[in-house]
Amino acid sequence: MRAGRLRSTVITDPKIVTLSVILLSGGLDSTTVAAVAKAEGRELYALTVDYNQRHRIELDAAKRVATFFGVRKHVIVPLDLRLFGGSSLTDSLEVPKDIPLSEIGKTIPNTYVPARNTVFLSLALAFAETVAASEIYLGISAVDSSGYPDCDLEFVRAFERLANIATRTGRESQSFSIRTPLLELSKKETIELGLSLGVDYSLTFTCYDPTADGESCGRCESCLLRLEAFRQVGYPDPLRYTCGS
Repeated sequence: MRAGRLRSTVITDPKIVTLSVILLSGGLDSTTVAAVAKAEGRELYALTVDYNQRHRIELDAAKRVATFFGVRKHVIVPLDLRLFGGSSLTDSLEVPKDIPLSEIGKTIPNTYVPARNTVFLSLALAFAETVAASEIYLGISAVDSSGYPDCDLEFVRAFERLANIATRTGRESQSFSIRTPLLELSKKETIELGLSLGVDYSLTFTCYDPTADGESCGRCESCLLRLEAFRQVGYPDPLRYTCGS
């Protein structure tokens, strides 16, 4: 789905209200998705998962973004995935740095958190069912990404089918849909879309390995993709970097 098509679906009738849950990490992508959802006339419930990740500064970013968009309710769920480990974001493994942009996404890096989006969507589904929301918004992209297996259309459609057979709501009253408006957009296109919708990217946070005082490293895959996208857009990235900005 391209940016122009997204903008063409904006709902202007204030009497039409669709309740939706958004998985809000505080990062660039989920923040842009929040802007898209609001432009499409959605009333949002935000869910953030505190999974004891290395980049915990993003939890503060998620709070800022939730306030910015005036969500109905923002729930932060504590879930300690360090009990499992298996990822440089939840274990003592070193975060990969300085990967050439041309190589990002060719292999699955150790920043992949096992089954993370499956776990997060399950929590969002439970939240949606309790607040009578019919949609879950998810900020994933199959373009300009680290190649995670839970960030493509096949995964999204499989979970959507699951949601509609594994819940009382799906069986008895309404169907759930998983909305992924950035799935086919590059990071550059994502930023352009967000800027067109008035997103303040200074509220967001992206780095996998930030300093204690909140500076982004500028060298992890997440930082490299973000920096390159802002460069392509020709717009200054408002975040602070220790290098690479």
